Amino acid sequence: MEINRENVLQILGTILDPELKKDIVSLNFVDNLSIENNRITVQVRTSNPALHARKRMQEAVSFNLKRNFGENVELNIEVVAAPSEATKAHRKLLPEVKNIVAIASGKGGVGKSTVTSNIAGGLAKMGYKVGIVDADIYGPSIPTMFDVVRERPTMIDVEGTPKICPVVSYGISILSIGFFTDQDNAVVWRGPMASKALTQMFTDAHWGALDYLLIDLPPGTGDIHLSLVQTVPLDGAVIVSTPQEVALADARRGVNMFQMEGMKVPVVGIVENMAWFTPEELPDNKYYLFGRDGAKNLAAGMNVPFLGHIPLVQSVREAGDAGRPAVFQENSITGQAFEELCRTFVDNLQHLKQKTGTPSL
Repeated sequence: MEINRENVLQILGTILDPELKKDIVSLNFVDNLSIENNRITVQVRTSNPALHARKRMQEAVSFNLKRNFGENVELNIEVVAAPSEATKAHRKLLPEVKNIVAIASGKGGVGKSTVTSNIAGGLAKMGYKVGIVDADIYGPSIPTMFDVVRERPTMIDVEGTPKICPVVSYGISILSIGFFTDQDNAVVWRGPMASKALTQMFTDAHWGALDYLLIDLPPGTGDIHLSLVQTVPLDGAVIVSTPQEVALADARRGVNMFQMEGMKVPVVGIVENMAWFTPEELPDNKYYLFGRDGAKNLAAGMNVPFLGHIPLVQSVREAGDAGRPAVFQENSITGQAFEELCRTFVDNLQHLKQKTGTPSL
């Protein structure tokens, strides 16, 4: 049989997607087909993003092409996951938001909100349009970190429907439960009440066009996390941990939570916060107060990406208290660390979305 586009598509049209029970050509799961002499290059999608399913699809495509064109045909086959129904659903809810990522930690006190605010600031510095949902219902700290504690969201009419308009600081759109509660009073809500409040920050807010919407989750694993995935299927999650063993055990549970059958949220990577202490007067010295490379080793052991180290220096705390994220400090140790973290985060997320077949920036 002659190797040409028509014949290749005819052969691929005999291969069924196991989940959808239709052939991959009629499903429009065949992309980037090119033929050069004896070489066929093609990208094929599959409805099941699991590695074993993609491998089976690659084997099926290779087997059928070689059976018809001969063993000597050269093949370059890439198999990626087709956009899931969950992904399509969140595009309906937030159609103008390109990337939605949760920032999580297995335990409190590891600097999750600090990392969230600085990733947001770093992305904004790179020219992206960014929003933050402070979903840490019981300890909202994003308003403090952006110096908007006394600000209150306004209402805006969107096609006849009143919507919450986020507060803006440093060009970043922010919604936090802290805007709707008294800062000095404890928030005592049962799970369903907290989940409803979180849901409203997505469904009743006008976010507009954003490149990234970051969600600062409460520490641990619980109702809020499950409600989030049910409401807004995520493009990915970032886990924050310190290097010490007690934090790593909780971070491991955080990774496993997002990989559960009921969630299936890709982990963009792990951040090691408070990786070492550097005194201001000795900028070249590193003191590993909580252990060394614990989160980095955890990432390697769990086969998830490592996003970077963030040092423990006084300026990070001062920046958070002053309401100006450390990433805005030019030529500082932490500013540079967060900028590098943001670049790695962007690259990893886009690579992850390409692998899963999700539309990217």
